[in-house]
Amino acid sequence: MTRNRESATPARRAGTPRLRTVRENPVEPASREPHTHNNHEPPRDRSQAILEAAKQVGSVLKRGGHTFAVAGSVAVYAHGGSGHLRHDADFCVRRSDAEAVAQTLAEAGLTVRTPPEDWLLKTTCFGQEVDLLFELGHRPVTSDMLARAQELPVDSVHMPVLAATDLMRALIEPFSEHHCDFGPVLAAARALREKVDWEDVRSSCGDRPMPAAFFFLLERLNVIAPQKEPR
Repeated sequence: MTRNRESATPARRAGTPRLRTVRENPVEPASREPHTHNNHEPPRDRSQAILEAAKQVGSVLKRGGHTFAVAGSVAVYAHGGSGHLRHDADFCVRRSDAEAVAQTLAEAGLTVRTPPEDWLLKTTCFGQEVDLLFELGHRPVTSDMLARAQELPVDSVHMPVLAATDLMRALIEPFSEHHCDFGPVLAAARALREKVDWEDVRSSCGDRPMPAAFFFLLERLNVIAPQKEPR
């Protein structure tokens, strides 16, 4: 996700939880089950580090009984896409669950931060950024969206992953004059094309020029079938 500089002492905003931060490298009491990134060998490369961060955070959220779904490049990987992961690990949670999710992560020894944007929270695991998103493609994360998530293995840990159609919608809808990096999304579309309801995604994007240009590219490359002409 695109990230701006974060406030060192974030202000309280409506709909955003007041978070208790903890030390970046906590010492776990002997009686507690070790599950933070400090109890594992460091990964050998960036993609593996992102995967390990996703596995650790996902495991914490599962143990906490939270409703969530993996998104972004880790979700593409879980659906069979490239193992070359980008930027960070993304999770979708409902805004109404943000306070409880933040508390669970803090209790696990992770520092939760409130960035200037009001549609996500952030933490760090294995030195990698982890985003907890309340919105995807300018749409709020809903119970219905999370209910459509599929239980898939993320490397060796099973967890809910955004359905392929919701995932592609979230990747394509934000395209605009200010954000139109087609390359990574094209690779994701090739990998997931058999799982996606493309007419649903196209309908969601309407006739905005940048998503339309991407659909035209997908058609010319035979990734998807041309749109049917109305009768």
